[in-house]
Amino acid sequence: MSRKKSRSIFIAMCATPALLLYIIFMIIPTFNVFKMSLYKWGGYSENKKFVGINNFIILLRDPNFYRAFQNTVIILVFVTIFTLAMALGLAAILMRKDLKGKSFFRVIFYIPNILSIVVISAIFSAVYDQKDGLLNSFLKIFMGQDTSVADLPQYLGNQRIIVYSIIVAMIWQAFGYYMVMYMAGISAIPESIYESASIEGMGKFRQFFSITIPLIWTNIRTTLTFFIISTINISFLIVTALTGGGPDGASEVVLSYMYKQAYTNSTYGYGMAVGAVVFIFSFALSAIVNHATKREIVEF
Repeated sequence: MSRKKSRSIFIAMCATPALLLYIIFMIIPTFNVFKMSLYKWGGYSENKKFVGINNFIILLRDPNFYRAFQNTVIILVFVTIFTLAMALGLAAILMRKDLKGKSFFRVIFYIPNILSIVVISAIFSAVYDQKDGLLNSFLKIFMGQDTSVADLPQYLGNQRIIVYSIIVAMIWQAFGYYMVMYMAGISAIPESIYESASIEGMGKFRQFFSITIPLIWTNIRTTLTFFIISTINISFLIVTALTGGGPDGASEVVLSYMYKQAYTNSTYGYGMAVGAVVFIFSFALSAIVNHATKREIVEF
């Protein structure tokens, strides 16, 4: 047996277990989502009725789905912009040599990422509490200690602001992780480049946009695609643990709406139709972002 053939067999043996796991736990379940979206089924009975695209027709006429989808888009836009902006900015600041206590701030900013979603939800439930929450206690300093509870904001009870309350929690949870990733990318940039730029009169702000961002653009592009997918998943966990989709479905996102339709309302087929739309949306959005952020790699 030739050396090249032996190497190919070894690679195939190493890759086969991972490939099998991927097929069993990713490809087959995804195929089943699209398959079951064509059936009317409660999820627990043996009676399945093929209805074709009827579930998708119902979905297109469902105002609750559109509200959940709108909430998901709002969360994606705001969480992505603010999280990545904060992560980039803090990464650049914490990589400065003259900054004291860098290690302390790195740990502090990263801690939210290692907390479970349940713990994060409990923290923000306490922060947002109308009567004794941190935010309203702070507001009482300016409004007066005799301010009644009814005059204070309801961050998790007001349909107009509840989505933005969730956005704040998600940003707090995520930005530390991406900050550390960007710090790793920035640390690989030779210090001589910044020194040369400083000699030529380039300020720190301009260096950030002209040197730092172009040289770590591959990292930014990779994390952006990953972040979009993870945000859709994390939004489901945060909403389920923090608000349950309330009040009156105002904080529902597409995945929480899918879960309720499939496993709570006994409309499994319709829930899978929602899941199929989410899959297509996630895949298409990732492809668009990947194409839009494609640019020539800057090397040093």
